[in-house]
Amino acid sequence: MLRSRLLLPLVLALLCTSNLVAQAADGPVYVAYFWRAKPGMIDQYNEYIKGTAEKIDEDARKAGVFEEVVTLTPSQMAASAAITEWTHLRIFKLKNRAAAEALGKGLDAATLRLVPDENQRKRNTERSATLRDLVRQEVWTALR
Repeated sequence: MLRSRLLLPLVLALLCTSNLVAQAADGPVYVAYFWRAKPGMIDQYNEYIKGTAEKIDEDARKAGVFEEVVTLTPSQMAASAAITEWTHLRIFKLKNRAAAEALGKGLDAATLRLVPDENQRKRNTERSATLRDLVRQEVWTALR
């Protein structure tokens, strides 16, 4: 009897843990890229996002690579130390963790479809490197 009293909470804990792991694997995943525009390049980087990146994003979205993407910039109303390290936050919503792991390849495939000329892709890559630096990438899940 004592053994079953001790075993039952352990079994329940394992079931709950496995359910949480399954939810995290099956639920939406958000991949966040924090970018910092180089000094004096915010307007040019905004143009790059609107003129180049958003076209690639839309092609990838239509191909089912991700569900949606949003680009955020810090509010200019307050100067917070928490937001001075980045100028642009791009958040991709994906179906699940497997889709998040395939995001880079999916965006690369969309780039190949939209920009088949290798020299133009190289110029775009070089241009983007003059406009911004990656601060960090994070992967998030929704609290359920």
